[in-house]
Amino acid sequence: MKQERKASGLGRREFLRTVGVGSAAAAASVPFAAAPAVADTESTDEKRKARYQPNSASVQTFYRVNRYPTK
Repeated sequence: MKQERKASGLGRREFLRTVGVGSAAAAASVPFAAAPAVADTESTDEKRKARYQPNSASVQTFYRVNRYPTK
């Protein structure tokens, strides 16, 4: 039975090894940084401003949904 498997050609492990080496080579050839890095554009005041909006629709929906009765 082992001889029949050997005669069939490329085995599963050899196939996966070949695919792995091929994909690693393809990934290595692609440049990682296609666009240059851009510095942060927010000023110091913008960084420190409050971002939580208690009356926003998403916050109101969160609290409304959490008031639903538990099963």
